[in-house]
Amino acid sequence: MTEFRSNDAAIAELITSYNELNFDSIDELSEEPSPLDFMRYVARNRPFVVRDGAATWTARKKWNKTYLKSAMGDSDVNVAITPFGNADSPLELDSGELVFVKPYERDEPFSSFIDYVSTQEKANQNGDRRHPDHDPDIELANVKYAQTQNDNLRNEYSALFSDVPKDIPFARIALERSPEAINFWLGNSLTTTALHKDNYENIYVQILGAKHFLLLPPTTYPCINEQPLPSYTYKSHPPPSIPPTSSLIPAVLPSPLLLIPTPDDPPSSVPFPTYDPSTPSIRPTQFSHLCKPLHVTLEAGDMLYLPALWFHRVSQSGSEEGVSVAVNYWYDMDFTGAFYTASSFIRTVGLAATETEEAVGKMGERKSQLRETAEGELEN
Repeated sequence: MTEFRSNDAAIAELITSYNELNFDSIDELSEEPSPLDFMRYVARNRPFVVRDGAATWTARKKWNKTYLKSAMGDSDVNVAITPFGNADSPLELDSGELVFVKPYERDEPFSSFIDYVSTQEKANQNGDRRHPDHDPDIELANVKYAQTQNDNLRNEYSALFSDVPKDIPFARIALERSPEAINFWLGNSLTTTALHKDNYENIYVQILGAKHFLLLPPTTYPCINEQPLPSYTYKSHPPPSIPPTSSLIPAVLPSPLLLIPTPDDPPSSVPFPTYDPSTPSIRPTQFSHLCKPLHVTLEAGDMLYLPALWFHRVSQSGSEEGVSVAVNYWYDMDFTGAFYTASSFIRTVGLAATETEEAVGKMGERKSQLRETAEGELEN
């Protein structure tokens, strides 16, 4: 028990020392850094924002709903659909079990997709999830998001790729590599990305609307209560192939597309953070109170450097047209040297400490139950 408490003290000192040695705000730059200055941020694993860093981009000058629909037309795009805007996130089932749920996905014409997102945002701003004209054929209950992280801007959205730089020069020169993936994101304010991390040096650029980031450094591994969560996926019940007028659909359903979280087959699990600093009383560890999240909002034209392995939770606000659009450039992180190994060690130690704390708690509960049982028997 003494060793356990000693380990806790060492972990707490690690987290608090980092907090004391680093600013509790994000550096804001008025222009792009030089490759040398950028590499200094990479070496320190610290984020920064370039305000209006994308002001001269063609995308920033041209992109709006009309332009995007003209460029993409009715090309099919992958759409992630959820009932709460909670794709790839922890979800507490009615049973109380906590699972990791992935979105229902299908291809839709881009023009229809962006119209839906925009219309839903405007309806939501008026406090109504129905179509503004109350069109019974248009159901706005589910939340849709373009979020494929598979280099989609150079593939699925290639019609838009010429409007953005093919890479970020200061990152390409400093890191001596081209981006592994360039991704396109489109959604509205109902979509939230759960706290997670990526093994990439990330240059994130907001084009339309705004993005709101909550950030935590890798030293906060012991705070985020990572757990192996059963993997679920939202499934459509009944399947979309059944016509909306089918007698198989109960009249109480608001839409033919009722999404139900369904266990993956074969069963699997996903290690994922279950603590979110925005709701600090829910599933904290003994270290969670020590974390000091950074907050930053990207307005249209702003550029964020999000260092590798930083945890981030993202929400968004729609533009005047009701959409939030962004692109990001993923550069592979360097796994050599001490940083990745040290971060993995912090994760391992943090997992061991929080698991021990949970085990001690359960042991204490068991002892209390046995004591109460014994006292009851003595009274009888």
